[in-house]
Order: sequence, then structure tokens, then C-alpha cells
Amino acid sequence: MKRHKLTINVMVALAFMWLLIASLHVQAGTKVEGIRIWPAPDHTRLVLDTEGKVEHNMFALSNPSRLVIDLKNTRLRTDFDKLDLAGSPIRRIRSAPRNGTDLRVVLDLASDIKPRSFQLEPNQQYGHRLVLDLIDESGSRLEKATQPTVTHDSAGKRDVIVVIDAGHGGEDPGAIGPRGTREKDVVLKMAHILKDMIDKQPGYTAKLTRTGDYYIGLRNRTILARKYSADLFVSVHADAFRTPQPKGASVFALSQRGATSETARWLAQSENRSDLIGGTGGVSLDGRDDMLAGVLLDLSMTASINASLGVGSSILGELNGVAHLHKPGVEQAAFAVLKSPDIPSILVEAGFISNPQEEKNLSTDWYRKKLAGAIVKGINQYFQKTPPPGTLLAWQKQNGQGSGRISKYRVRSGDTLSGVARDNQTTVSELMQFNGLRDDRVMVGQTIRIPSS
Repeated sequence: MKRHKLTINVMVALAFMWLLIASLHVQAGTKVEGIRIWPAPDHTRLVLDTEGKVEHNMFALSNPSRLVIDLKNTRLRTDFDKLDLAGSPIRRIRSAPRNGTDLRVVLDLASDIKPRSFQLEPNQQYGHRLVLDLIDESGSRLEKATQPTVTHDSAGKRDVIVVIDAGHGGEDPGAIGPRGTREKDVVLKMAHILKDMIDKQPGYTAKLTRTGDYYIGLRNRTILARKYSADLFVSVHADAFRTPQPKGASVFALSQRGATSETARWLAQSENRSDLIGGTGGVSLDGRDDMLAGVLLDLSMTASINASLGVGSSILGELNGVAHLHKPGVEQAAFAVLKSPDIPSILVEAGFISNPQEEKNLSTDWYRKKLAGAIVKGINQYFQKTPPPGTLLAWQKQNGQGSGRISKYRVRSGDTLSGVARDNQTTVSELMQFNGLRDDRVMVGQTIRIPSS
């Protein structure tokens, strides 16, 4: 009997200790250990670094505009005042304990916004995170849709529009190399180089999906391409693998399997049916029955994939001269960012950032310029052969002015003759001879004639 009572007492004591430990754990709560902000043109992302998962409630208030976030069983272990709020709709961040164990965070806003929140699991760079997206539904900070750029050429024809997409961004660093190089930084720098090079090509205009360190949803990237009436969408990435051996650049187009599933998605969503295939002047799905709409989409998607394979092959051929290739041909996969039924779209993997040598190369400006120059040359080769209707390139081809024609370039601040030669796939000596120059010095505003191959 005594042994039985002793056993019961021990069990009661253990249960009490377990409850006490559990109570202390609840009282200890989760800590907010850090905060980061990523302002983008159409939204601002605020990220709270937390010790673990956190239960929260969020609601918006007006007059004045505020967003209130209540975090249950949470304590603050960081300083919100040190956060730079420039470029965001947040004017001030306030916080205070609530109900003894909870934490209330209040965002004082410049205007009403649409809030969205979700939690992220730990990754290679960060721990647990609570993500708050402040969405600008009015689009007041988003660049408005632009008309196709018309060249200054006397023909008055539009430019070929190339949309350059730098992968990842903001809270999403992409792959991280052995030395800590982040994919999002490498590809953004390369995207800017590509834009500069393309803009210098007569008959071309480049647009960027993101211009800074912020994240854009994959679907929104293709929406931006459509907004810009893109003739080509190029998404730039830097590959990674679990071992350091793989290396080389790659080019991807959408797979047929991905195209099939995307056709079904477009047919299933009513907002897609009202979009134009091919942008302005294209074929509308609105009012079409499912069978006819499906045929139109399949034809458009097939044409886009074929064009993507064509421009991808041209780019891969040029990359072969400046970098090691991971695969000899254009690969196909169901990347979400490539699933636009009316815009030729490719994904360029500039190299394996997980390979120590390629990480080192991709971290340098000279190597990024080498890759960008090859990509631009490949794009130009493709569009010289198959220019989009209504463009200056199409007009020049129709009038026999494509091959052997002379283009002109006006020197801008920071330009050098060697840089102009490199961007136009020629040499300094050829430019000097063609323009009657005695040396390689150029002046801002000077017009350089460039012979095209």
C-alpha cells in the first residue's frame, strides 16, 4: 500500500512539474528578434524575425491609416526605431505589451493599404519569419503602362521590347554561393547591364521587372511583361546544386507539358479570358467558347514556345563563345515565370553559383558584361532574322536595310570608344577607321557611325 501511494505521489509530482515547465514555457513566449523592410513599386514587405512560429491577428484602421498586428505570447527584443522607412508607406512603427503576455505592433501609414500576412520556415539565411505585405491597390507608386517605344528613326516604327527579369529579390536571396554571394544580387546587376546594352542597340528598348532589392511574385513578373507589350521575356538566374562540381550556363524554354497545364489555367480563370493574346491588336478570348478558346491558346502557346526555342538557341550559341555550357541545347521545363501564352519567354542560368570558380566569376563586372554581351548578340541575331511586325527591324528587313546598314550612336557621359565597340560587337580600330578618328578619345554628344554585320 505504501509503495502504491508513493508511486501515485511521484506521478502527481511529475505531472505538476510538467505543467510548471509548460507554464513557464508559455510565459517565456516567442521573441521578435529582428525586423527588415523591402519597399517595392507596388507593395512593401515587412519581415519580423521570430524565435519560432507565432500566432497573430491583424486588422486595418482608417482616419488615420493604421495597421495593427497583435502577436500572442510574444516579446520584443529588437529596436523598431532603427529601421529605415524611406520609400515605404510606413511613417512610424509603435509597439507595446498587451494583456501581460502579448505584443501589439502598430504601423502608422501614409494611406490605406491592403495587408497580407504569412509565416516562413527557416532557410539557408534566415530563421522563422512573419511576413507582412502592404499592397498598394491604387497603383500610385507603380509605373503606369507604357505605349510601345517609337524609335527616332524617320521610319517612325516601334522598337522591339525586351523585358529583363532579375530572379528572386528582397526576402528571397535565391541560391547562395560558398563565399556567401547571393543570387539575387548577381542577377540584378546583370539585368541592369543587359538593359543598358539593349537600349544602345538601334530598334530596341529594354524594361526591367525589378530595379532594386525587392521581391515580385512569379505571376506578376509575366503580368509586367504583358503590361510593357514585350516581344521577349528574359529571366536571369544563377543555378545551384548540392555539390560544387556542376558548372556552366544554361538556357530554358517552357516545356510542352507546362504549356498544356497553363492553357487549362487560362481557360479556367475568367480574368485571363478577357486578356488579349499578343497584347494590343491580338486575339481576345472574351466571348469565345471553351473549344475555340482552347484552340487559340494552344496555337499561341505553341508559337511562343517555338520562338522561345529559336531565340534561346541563338543566345546559347553566343554564350558558347564566352562561357562553359552546362548542356549543349536549349532545355525545357515548367518554370512558372515562363508560362505566358503570348510572349516568347526564356530563362537564362548564368552559371552555377554553387561552383566556387563560377561564383567568383559571377561576382565580377567583367564576366557579367561578357555574358550580357553574348545574350544581347544572340537576341539581335534572332530578331534580325525574324523581326516582329511593325518594328523598325521589320521595316529595315523589308526595305533591304538590315544587313550591311549603318547605325549611329550618340556618345553619353561615361562612354568610351572601347565600350561602344564592345556593346556593338566590333573593334576600336574598326570604329576609328570607319569614323576617320585619329585616336580613341570621344566627347559627350558626339555621333559615332557603326557598321552592322
